[in-house]
Order: sequence, then structure tokens, then C-alpha cells
Amino acid sequence: QVQLVESGGGLVQAGGSLRLSCAASGRTFSMYGMGWFRQAPGKEREFVAAISWISGNRYYADSVKGRFTISRDNAKNTVYLQMNSLQPSDTAAYYCAVRLKIGSYLRTTDYDYWGQGTQVAVSS
Repeated sequence: QVQLVESGGGLVQAGGSLRLSCAASGRTFSMYGMGWFRQAPGKEREFVAAISWISGNRYYADSVKGRFTISRDNAKNTVYLQMNSLQPSDTAAYYCAVRLKIGSYLRTTDYDYWGQGTQVAVSS
């Protein structure tokens, strides 16, 4: 089992920044990668960014490329999502997730454990 706790969400004006954190505990040695997804009201959960826990390779959705940065601190078992130039379209609940196996990182079904989510609201 891996437990995930997100933090850092909030309300920000368009053009502002937020940094989300996701701390993992439990069987963290089994993690292969971590990802961030988001879900706006009435929409499906969508991929935002992912990072390989060992190599550090990073992947981004086109909608956030150049604005968001995913990073990790292996010693703290924590992954971060730095979000800059936020837009009202970024408003959503943000979830971090852990995948235990190599392979695809884009789908929700690629992930084995999920956090409870943190809300991000961007006002225009």
C-alpha cells in the first residue's frame, strides 16, 4: 500500500502561480513513477504531468507544457507540481497518483494509488 497526501491548492488570479505537493508513505520503494491528473466539474479526469521516480524523465500534457513543471524529491518521497501562468481553464481538483509498473503513464488506469485531491481555482 502507498498513501498519498496532496497539499498546496487554493484560489489564485489568472497569471498567478501555485505549487502543489504530494507526499507518499508506505511501500514507497515499489513506486515506478508518479503523476498529476485533474478533474473539472462535469469532465473526465485528465492527465497533466508525470515523472519517473528513478530516471526523472518528465512528461506533460500539451495544455500545460511550458507553464507547469513536475519535480520530485526522492529523499522526502514527495512530488511537486509548480504551476505558473495559471488560467481559468486550469480550475479543477488536482490528484496525484502512483504507478508501480513501467509503461504507459497517460491513463488513469496506469496508476495504482491515488491521493484525495486538492482544489485549484483560478479567477479571471
